[in-house]
Amino acid sequence: MRKLKFFLIGLVPGLLLVFFILNKKGASCSGYLPNSRVIAETLSQDFQYSESFQKDMSTYRINEKFLKDSIMTHGKINFEKSHAQNKPCPDYILHYPKDQPKWEVNFEKCAEQSVFKTIKKIR
Repeated sequence: MRKLKFFLIGLVPGLLLVFFILNKKGASCSGYLPNSRVIAETLSQDFQYSESFQKDMSTYRINEKFLKDSIMTHGKINFEKSHAQNKPCPDYILHYPKDQPKWEVNFEKCAEQSVFKTIKKIR
């Protein structure tokens, strides 16, 4: 029991110290989840659009800024429908917004670029 007291006396202040140091630096663990990682990698690449995707963008009046800033940034990858293990270019299905999706985007994430195939309005 005495060892447990000494352990907790060291553990609690240590955790608080680490928490405050990492919080000041702005560190977060959210970028390590698969959804965040795929989206961050996709946003860092060049975007290429298929003809049908460009046609649908003009039909739905979606511009590239809205695609990058809203749909991609705040969307959620549906890994059940996606083919994340395809080589060399896995393809993903993204739903936006996360809670009650209105848009479904299908894209491939290759090594150098992301190719957007289709965008559909769900509702």
